[in-house]
Amino acid sequence: MKLHCCPARTALTTINKNGFPSAQALPNTKPSGEEFMSKLLRRRWTLLSPDTNIHQITVSSKQGQKGGGLFSNFSFLNNNQPHLGNMMLYENQGLYFYIVRDDLLHPFVNGNKARKLDGLLPLIEDHGVTDVVTCGGCQSAHAAAVAVSCAERGLKSHLLLRGEQPQILTGYNLISTIYGNITYVPRTFYAHREEMLQTHASMVAGHTGSVVYCSDIIDSSLASQTFECSKFVQRDAPRGTENHSRKVAIVNEGAKDAVALLGMFRLVDYLSRDHLLGKKRAFNFVVDSGTGTTAVGLGLAAMYLGLPWKITAVMLADTMDTYRQQERRLIAEFKRQFRFLLDSHKLNGGNDGIVHWVDRCHPRK
Repeated sequence: MKLHCCPARTALTTINKNGFPSAQALPNTKPSGEEFMSKLLRRRWTLLSPDTNIHQITVSSKQGQKGGGLFSNFSFLNNNQPHLGNMMLYENQGLYFYIVRDDLLHPFVNGNKARKLDGLLPLIEDHGVTDVVTCGGCQSAHAAAVAVSCAERGLKSHLLLRGEQPQILTGYNLISTIYGNITYVPRTFYAHREEMLQTHASMVAGHTGSVVYCSDIIDSSLASQTFECSKFVQRDAPRGTENHSRKVAIVNEGAKDAVALLGMFRLVDYLSRDHLLGKKRAFNFVVDSGTGTTAVGLGLAAMYLGLPWKITAVMLADTMDTYRQQERRLIAEFKRQFRFLLDSHKLNGGNDGIVHWVDRCHPRK
């Protein structure tokens, strides 16, 4: 995730909370952005802290040098302790941008994947889940993140990876193999992901177990009128033993569910603190988008807090129509699951919704 920032007189660019009452008990007046965020953040999290490092990259041109590639005429200087907060207005000079170093959150779990699982895994735990089934490509960062995070919490992960097993295990594939239970799925079967996930989850659950989706867990949490201390199961109760039936949770490919947006809300709340980026200064966050979930989460959180932040998402895997459809689906799911009416005129205030989707300049390798 990167964060770009330009001089004070130019545009600012940036790259890449629980307790809810039942729907009947909701007040007629919508809470303020900060009140809503406070309720949303009142929960258990996977990450002990929302903190992240912010680095500043200063760009300067090299005089008299020609050729050698797109950036050969520029030099880049990394400052890992930049002036933030009010000091940004006085100390930062020249052309520069910021990078939000979520890649440093965990040695094996990719940054935005850790954020997606931040609010999800505690809910899965509290729901008494013993096993998690998900899917992804052979080198899926999402699958590896689920495998590692589940192993750290005593849950069993079952990863359905597209294609054939490589001759040499490397990268995320190696991490997934070490921490999870891998099944390689032919591409023809993988094309029908929902059926594939349901079938495998049912097989893992067996005749005495059960299967739930992330949306089921959220709906049950709302019905019980609590997120903070779930009544589903004792947190230290034994799981996965012979005397206990398996409860299998299905996490969609890329964790592209509304519950995955929670971690983005937590991140935005952290970044908008006065000693960091603050709530008044305009920023443009630029993110690479596979499923688009991270971009939508950042956009929703910024909108609720009334932040003058723009979210620009570089499309990596699909068409603009598909990403916009995904944006609408996540917003609708978020509205349904969290029983909170979004400000429709803000969401529909432009053709691009809350996220500005852009094409990738160069083909993805």
